Amino acid sequence: MSCDLAGIETPFPIGATLPSIYLDDDHAQGLCAVFDRMLVPVFVVLDSFPAHLDPATAPEDSLNWLAAWIGLVLDGHESPEKKRELIAAGADLLRWRGTVTGVHDAITAAFGVTPEITESGGVNVSSEPTGPPDAVADAGITVVLRVDDPDAIDLQRLDAVVTRVKPAHLPHRVDVVGR
Repeated sequence: MSCDLAGIETPFPIGATLPSIYLDDDHAQGLCAVFDRMLVPVFVVLDSFPAHLDPATAPEDSLNWLAAWIGLVLDGHESPEKKRELIAAGADLLRWRGTVTGVHDAITAAFGVTPEITESGGVNVSSEPTGPPDAVADAGITVVLRVDDPDAIDLQRLDAVVTRVKPAHLPHRVDVVGR
């Protein structure tokens, strides 16, 4: 975290809290002044900590940290304003993580394009707790982006976004096609 601390004084100078015998001791007061300068960043951060937790007021270098706190993975293509928007909407986005709605919203937020998502709804089950599935269903999810210029969409980035927001056990396929 970076900030300019020039001219900021500690609200609680240590030298003033010393026993009276040290109040006139230049060496003790000088040592306390050094400690005060070292503690100014701590007081600044603690006093402004609520602002660091609010995506609207957090410093830009704190946005990735805030995103990690709520499990939101940013891929580095977002502007600071977009990061703030995604973090602010994070609670809503995370509620839908692992669902078709969550995949839809994540792709729309990342690419600005509404995807077509097909989910098979199939499941694999076993009558034995540790046995193989009795019948293998064709479970999976398919994501298709229809855009004017398919070359403008990074297919690896799309795949990475889908991988992060879909259920971990569900295979997926992504495709970008022209309109």
